Amino acid sequence: SQLSQALNGLSDRAKEAKEFLVQLRNMVQQIQENSVEFEACLVAQCDALIDALNRRKAQLLSRVNKEHEHKLKVVRDQISHCTVKLRQTTGLMEYCLEVIKENDPSGFLQISDALIRRVHLTEDQWGKGTLTPRMTTDFDLNLDNAPLLQSIHQLDFVQMKVSSPVPAPPILQLEECCTHNNSATLSWKQPPLSTVQVEGYILELDDGNGGQFREVYVGKETMCTVDGLHFNSTYSARVKAFNKSGVSPYSKTLVLQTSEDTQSEEQTLPFPVPLERSQLRRMSPFSSTLNLQPSFPGRSYFELRSSAHQLSLHSSLQSLNSAVDIKKMVAVAWFSFDPASAHADIIFSNDNLTVTCNSYDDRVVLGKTGFSKGLHYWELSIDRYDNHPDPAFGVARIDVLKDAMLGKDDKAWAMYVDNNRSWFMHNNSHTNRTEGGITKGATVGVLLDLTRRTLTFSINEDQQGPVAFENLEGLFFPAVSLNRNVQVTLHTGLPVPEFYTSRSAM
Repeated sequence: SQLSQALNGLSDRAKEAKEFLVQLRNMVQQIQENSVEFEACLVAQCDALIDALNRRKAQLLSRVNKEHEHKLKVVRDQISHCTVKLRQTTGLMEYCLEVIKENDPSGFLQISDALIRRVHLTEDQWGKGTLTPRMTTDFDLNLDNAPLLQSIHQLDFVQMKVSSPVPAPPILQLEECCTHNNSATLSWKQPPLSTVQVEGYILELDDGNGGQFREVYVGKETMCTVDGLHFNSTYSARVKAFNKSGVSPYSKTLVLQTSEDTQSEEQTLPFPVPLERSQLRRMSPFSSTLNLQPSFPGRSYFELRSSAHQLSLHSSLQSLNSAVDIKKMVAVAWFSFDPASAHADIIFSNDNLTVTCNSYDDRVVLGKTGFSKGLHYWELSIDRYDNHPDPAFGVARIDVLKDAMLGKDDKAWAMYVDNNRSWFMHNNSHTNRTEGGITKGATVGVLLDLTRRTLTFSINEDQQGPVAFENLEGLFFPAVSLNRNVQVTLHTGLPVPEFYTSRSAM
């Protein structure tokens, strides 16, 4: 009996040991799988760093090439100038030697005074500094790579997981959010890849006058309608999730406008859904905002704004009243340049409609509005231009290079132009050289047709070259690159030019 009881206890331990061995074997498999996944992630992160370094290397090499071209131009100009003066001086010397050989004293005296003055004048033109090089051969550029090398040596792993994580910030579902008279309906969800358990949500709303937020809902539901708001007021709303471990950061802030007319029954305006959602640069503490502003019945306008950039889409909506048939609507966009996303060397004036630069290098500035559909046209008037630089005009992604000519990378589609001709450029590829340039007072037009997915340019209301780019798809921001010798002013909210409407009719 005692031996049997002892065997039963030992059998239980053996069973537990077998189960433990199965668990350990499963851990071996899981470790191998996690190792492959982690190595792939590490390689991807290091490759991204290498790509960033290569891009920076290309930018620095471009600066060196510009310095090289500048030095060569200055020296060649001085060579040309000095050669012309030397040829003139040599010719004068040869002529004077022939005059000295003149045997007729009276003939010599008639021209000698003039020749003496001319010789002295020519000698004075070879004054101080004329025979001094205007440019040094040294490149006054010193690459400070010590901080980057130190950062690379300090690159190491950090613990990314916590034992009990808090939820991720909820995502507002734009397609389900709307306003109606003096009420607002908001909907949200957790990020698709989030596996953290959520126990509930807290919805907060301000007082409609920019005041403090207050809680208007706490619970497990992911949709809430808030009634009793003030008419013709702007409210800000945000939501956060919570569980036993704590509270998540806030979602992006939703800014919405209640109806102006208490009698209107057609002010229910759903948020339009963008064809391509922009990947936002997340800035702590989640300062992005969304604006809804009714403009006229049947159309809505919303703006996704963050500290890094803005996105706005115009959408023609179906009529909310069956008696109204909206066949076609063209949304006209008014926008200005965006200081938040521009290079630091860009100088703004005229309510951010006029820009120039304090650098001789090309710098990029974007418009505040991004487009993913529709037909859009804007113009840029040339306020200052000295016939030497090559400003570029077009569209770009939000992450385009800001310290190079527009079109140097694959994030921009542009036309760069001088005082004689123009070229189209994308990903540093130059195409379709076209005669006809710009001068001070000229007007450059940019026509973005995302229905046909084309980009067309004009100068002084005449189409410049063929259709510049085709098969465009995604989110595009108006963009310009210029240096200190150029100043342009933006004009928006313009009708489509005649050359394009005529072509469309054909």
